Amino acid sequence: MTPQQATPYRQQLLEMRTSLLAQMSEQRGGTLGRAQAAAEHFERREDSSAQVATERELEFAIGERETNELAMIDAALARIEAGTYGECIDCGTDITAQRLQASPEVSRCISCQVKAEQHRSA
Repeated sequence: MTPQQATPYRQQLLEMRTSLLAQMSEQRGGTLGRAQAAAEHFERREDSSAQVATERELEFAIGERETNELAMIDAALARIEAGTYGECIDCGTDITAQRLQASPEVSRCISCQVKAEQHRSA
């Protein structure tokens, strides 16, 4: 993919990154870290310990998902800078434009993504 072809994807990725960082900051309560915000949230709770534990696990799972999503966006931006954006990281074939338009952060073609997911679930 040429640098000119990658420009719209780069812009979309930068917008996704900005939006995700703003969402993460808002959910944390501004300048607080996620762990500190969660601790403050749960120390005032009147709920059962099971409910508090479930809510805490959910908040940490959301945080992990957001962190993974941010890492995928940053990796895609790095591939643009390296000139390898749009190439599957496993087999090297071109990722279809439709796939990149739907999810510009993807790093694998559909075939390799299916293989990776099957390998994880095995």
